[in-house]
Amino acid sequence: MTFKPNDDKNLEIVVNGESYQRLPIKTHVVMPNDNILTIIDQYVPEHLEDGDILFITEKIVAITQGRAYPIKDVKPRKLAYTLSKHVTKTPHGIGLGMPETMEMALRECGTPRILFAAGVSALGKIVGRKGDFYNVAGYKARSIDGPTNGTIPPYNEYVVLGPENPDEVAKEVKKYLNKNIEVVIVDINDLGGNILGASSKLVDLDLMVKILKDNPLGQKSQSTPMGIIRKVSQ
Repeated sequence: MTFKPNDDKNLEIVVNGESYQRLPIKTHVVMPNDNILTIIDQYVPEHLEDGDILFITEKIVAITQGRAYPIKDVKPRKLAYTLSKHVTKTPHGIGLGMPETMEMALRECGTPRILFAAGVSALGKIVGRKGDFYNVAGYKARSIDGPTNGTIPPYNEYVVLGPENPDEVAKEVKKYLNKNIEVVIVDINDLGGNILGASSKLVDLDLMVKILKDNPLGQKSQSTPMGIIRKVSQ
């Protein structure tokens, strides 16, 4: 199969003097009634080679776990409206910058933690420091996605939370495939990213972030929610 790069992304990147391919795998639009292992089985095995690393976006894992909620069903409290007004919005994601996503952060993380994070963030801004809110609020808040320009329907009308137990999901997928590969669950966007789960402690998480830092899966309607990292033989 010939893999096609998304948008202005490159299929290959050089990190620490080594070349790696990032091969996007196109799927159907994943729905809440889909099973992650069935999706993997349908699209992945034919492309794998020994030593590959399969990377899967946290969003499809969360969707198949039932952690996607229609915006119309989320009823924000007054506090969510107030806090969301102070969130910095970027072209790459709404984050908690809308009442519905902030409401879900309050539910996921607890009101005390979100209020504490907001207070620390306010103090940080006074001294010109950014990122305090998500550092304090933690992974659950950072992983909440709202609709952005170009989000594939029906998720242009959904709030999607972060996945539960990403390490266990990665291990389950590796076991299911029964191949000499590793699996990582990733939260990558055009501003950077994190590795949320890995199938083995042998996976170099910092290296994975560097390889995927330019978000080779794209940010909009590509429908490539997973891909393969493959080291290029010298």
